[in-house]
Amino acid sequence: MMNKKILALTCCVALASLSGCALTTEQIELNYTQQAGVAKIAGADKVAVNVQVADQRTDKTKVSSKKNGYGMEMAPITATEDVAVTVRKAIEKELQARGFQLSSDMALVKISADLTRFYNDHKTGFFSGDAVADLNMAVTVKSKDGQLLYAKQIVAQGIEPNTQLATGNNARIALNRALENGMKILFDDQAFLTALVASSGTK
Repeated sequence: MMNKKILALTCCVALASLSGCALTTEQIELNYTQQAGVAKIAGADKVAVNVQVADQRTDKTKVSSKKNGYGMEMAPITATEDVAVTVRKAIEKELQARGFQLSSDMALVKISADLTRFYNDHKTGFFSGDAVADLNMAVTVKSKDGQLLYAKQIVAQGIEPNTQLATGNNARIALNRALENGMKILFDDQAFLTALVASSGTK
């Protein structure tokens, strides 16, 4: 009986270790990597853009959760920076890379993004798992006088495959990739860039 108790305790300790201190809240720093090889857009230097991102997520307290060896959610994983700020900075980086100017609320054109999901889910498997992050946001472009120039729902995913631990580091990698993929979808859309440049002729 004693041996069974010791074995059970050992198994519990092992599972806790594999879960990466699953009972402890972990903070992660998300970092956006700007797209490489981006060219300046003709006329972009004449366009001042104001970017605003609103966090509309149902649960704003975390960006992921640790899981134990049974796949049960444990301690939360939080971001060191407000995720709305992180997304706004990513958009601004890509705008500047293409030659657009950043400005205040009085800018010629305004980009608004309503973030409804930015979360990583640790998917558990028999031998390994995957960190799967989802990004969902509604993006609109409006002229200074409020005319709608562009609207699109951006849905992107980032994956860190074959993970052994449902921890913050793997969540961070997946979330960063989801954000990068989301920016690629947005800035690869010619209609989005055309709407920004066209705003320079708006009175």
